[in-house]
Amino acid sequence: MKNGHGSVGPRLFGDANTVGVQRALAEFHAGRPVMIHAGKEALVALPVDGADADRIAAFRSLLHPRLPRLVITAHRARALGLPTEPVLLELDPDDDEESIFALAADADVDRKIAISPAGPAAIAAIELAKLVQRLPALLVADADTVPEMTFDPPLVSVEAKAVGHFQRNIINSLTIAGDARVPLQNGITTRVVVFRDAIGGSPVAIIVGQPDFSRPMPVRLHSACLTGDVFGSRRCDCGDQLKLALTRLEEAGGGVILYLEQEGRGLGLANKMRAYDLQDDGLDTVDANTTLGFDDDERDYGVAARMLEMLGCNRVVMLTNNPGKLAGVAGAGIEISGRMPLNTPINAHNRRYLSAMARRAGHLLDGFVADGEPAEASPSVHLRPERPVT
Repeated sequence: MKNGHGSVGPRLFGDANTVGVQRALAEFHAGRPVMIHAGKEALVALPVDGADADRIAAFRSLLHPRLPRLVITAHRARALGLPTEPVLLELDPDDDEESIFALAADADVDRKIAISPAGPAAIAAIELAKLVQRLPALLVADADTVPEMTFDPPLVSVEAKAVGHFQRNIINSLTIAGDARVPLQNGITTRVVVFRDAIGGSPVAIIVGQPDFSRPMPVRLHSACLTGDVFGSRRCDCGDQLKLALTRLEEAGGGVILYLEQEGRGLGLANKMRAYDLQDDGLDTVDANTTLGFDDDERDYGVAARMLEMLGCNRVVMLTNNPGKLAGVAGAGIEISGRMPLNTPINAHNRRYLSAMARRAGHLLDGFVADGEPAEASPSVHLRPERPVT
């Protein structure tokens, strides 16, 4: 029904704050700036990731003679030897796209930097950038220094509080978009259920065999890994774990693999490659992620728990080496009845990665002792679940 002004009634397509965040995400995907409000603070923010020389020059021209600032996360600040909190970095007049990107992502930065604390609008800009899997670093300018009439079309505007609310409610937006039988090459019969969320994500459940969801169900939460799952990369154990999980679920008479869009422990594919590059220069996987400004693991398993609930699966035996997955799923309300290890072969390319996972992230890996030093690899998998996790 239309109101007296001929417009569609309120909330038919979502509340204003939700729609505002979705539109802001679309702008960041396209590499365009958005305006973010937090009380009296209002900023125009442009992601550094993907901003070329022309786009940066256009952004700066709006502020002349003032300069934009660069907002970075607490992790990135620590990597630069600054106070460990989100901060705004003062830029120099001769900073270009290369020097700005270096401030956002390089391991070694040798320059003096004036800083100021980041406010809630700048922090919301960081969270928006993470949601579209861009580097968490943005050029920002006070909105009162940027005449809005200079933008055609006008800037998308969003409230900082709406960003946090939107993040917490993404899991509630999940719907089932598609469901079909898919036979696999190795003879395993599966049913593939595709979900969809409010920001265009499409996590997938692969249901192996004919599982009985009234019993504790073997479940593997698998973060998508293009390089390992598809191309057989030996830098990680992802592809081997996925194949092994399929085999173990078939042997167990059925189960579920949740294939989650969490490439690079939630960083996204492009940032995973940047982290790999930093690892080639000597950092381990944890320090590479934090040097880029991310948490060492950005994944949230609330979406996985919601997917299980929608499938009618409320008790699980997790196929994992990662205690963080157990805690994340249990914290979201799924009962953990046990754990099955998934130990795959250690090779010369993934040894350092697995060592860091054991030593710094607490992964329970055969072949590594407590301090992370490698021992003899054991590719065997124990079919009997460990005692229930409480």
